[in-house]
Amino acid sequence: MLRGNAIVGQSGGPTSAINATLAGVINGAFAAHEEKIIDTLYGMRNGIEGFLKEDFVNLFELFSNKDDIETLAKTPAAALGSCRKKLKSIEADRETYDRIFEIFEKHNIRYFFYIGGNDSMDTVSKLSLYAKEKNYDIRVVGVPKTIDNDLMATDHTPGFASAAKFVATTMKELNRDISVYNLKSVTIVEVMGRDAGWLTAASAIPAITGDAPDLIYLPETPFDIDKFIEDVEAKTKIRPAIIVAVSEGIKLADGTYVASAKNGGTDAFGHPQLSGTAKVLENIVKERIGCKVRSIELSLVQRCAGHVMSYVDYTESLRIGAEAVNSALKGESGVMMTFVRSNGDEYSVEVKSADISKIANAVRTVPREYINEDGNGISEACIKHLAPLIVGEVEQKYVNGLPLHFVI
Repeated sequence: MLRGNAIVGQSGGPTSAINATLAGVINGAFAAHEEKIIDTLYGMRNGIEGFLKEDFVNLFELFSNKDDIETLAKTPAAALGSCRKKLKSIEADRETYDRIFEIFEKHNIRYFFYIGGNDSMDTVSKLSLYAKEKNYDIRVVGVPKTIDNDLMATDHTPGFASAAKFVATTMKELNRDISVYNLKSVTIVEVMGRDAGWLTAASAIPAITGDAPDLIYLPETPFDIDKFIEDVEAKTKIRPAIIVAVSEGIKLADGTYVASAKNGGTDAFGHPQLSGTAKVLENIVKERIGCKVRSIELSLVQRCAGHVMSYVDYTESLRIGAEAVNSALKGESGVMMTFVRSNGDEYSVEVKSADISKIANAVRTVPREYINEDGNGISEACIKHLAPLIVGEVEQKYVNGLPLHFVI
């Protein structure tokens, strides 16, 4: 059994459940501490950026009161702070990798847990490879999170279900609002999702009660502006006020982002920075149809809405964090924890692990069979797949009418 210290960090865009995963890691590490395997669990502030500065916090000391772990688990966003730093290849920047492993040795770190999305798993992959090259005995484990739900090898990602619950709830509530006037109008709602439309697809879940958007467009199918206008006009003939849900990353047939006319910048990972897709479409509808139209960009609220956290998401996030520690204790390294769904009629998942090299830098998109033939809606099979993930509510503690959060 490998004995020493452990460290955990959070990276990429936060979610309302990423701290539940952190809480799961803390619980797992405390259990290993009692067995005298993990001496100290450090938290790196601001991911790998903070690690390189040795900006650590002792999580065993910070969470000596176990009630604080529960509060942490119900607190949205990344309590340790996050970053968007992507490590260069080993060949291109050995100096940085040598520095990382100097820090490992200095603090006797033998377990490294990184909670994040696609680019964070790239960090896990590179560090596990360099550990083998250096012959340094360490277990490097990736723990998934992303509201985009676009990581390979897992049925879904922690954080996605709570964001999906928020999006589905918002669509249902918006449907109540837009229906109060007998007036022709179009409300276009922009949902996060650059290359994968899972979160926008979740807007269709209220179809069960007849409250899904009238039209839904994902990045997985080419977007045609003329066809979009035809779709809108056809729907407004059925009912005067309609809702349209669009992924921020919808593209024209030539691959151009609909939002590219307004933006053009990239983030630290080199990904296009997208926003304003709904606004672009709002202006097109005004020009081509001339009816009342407004655009709504859900933006950050869809990923930090802890007040509508999914109970399934909350419990699974705690579970996968603890299982990451157990996996490392068993000797696994260079892996990402995953959810594997059972084939039975009743929803359930197992937590397993998968080779990180088959996950990093790949994108899991919405299957074509989950999108209708016209590319403007979601199939019943997709709704059936997503609906179990948003089930249940998390009991929150409130102070002066506001939810209680744990802030490091």
